[in-house]
Amino acid sequence: MTKSTFTAVSTNDMSWEERFNDKAGGVILRKELFSDPETGMLVRLVRYPAGLINPRHTHPCGHGMYVLEGQLVTHHGTYGPGSFVWFPEGEIMEHGASAAGDVTVLFVTNKSFRIDYVDGA
Repeated sequence: MTKSTFTAVSTNDMSWEERFNDKAGGVILRKELFSDPETGMLVRLVRYPAGLINPRHTHPCGHGMYVLEGQLVTHHGTYGPGSFVWFPEGEIMEHGASAAGDVTVLFVTNKSFRIDYVDGA
């Protein structure tokens, strides 16, 4: 069994990693903060540019998003700063930024992350 160790990072000292997502048709930005090699759980900052929505997909893990800035648009509604949303494992979902501006979230999974697009997305 691998023992976890204390971790501290300064997100201000980290550059945004740009990831082009062909399904969403744009770049999604992220900063990797922590991952647990034993469970696969991860924590990252994610920024969706204004109007970019990640289309219908599922994950083999549950994941949550805590909205730091902007408006998170989901298939359940729109959520502003201070909101926390949890998507259960296997739920078909969409999420991203409103047309009004970028959204930045703290993104957390409960185990290894993968994205599977549905309906030809």
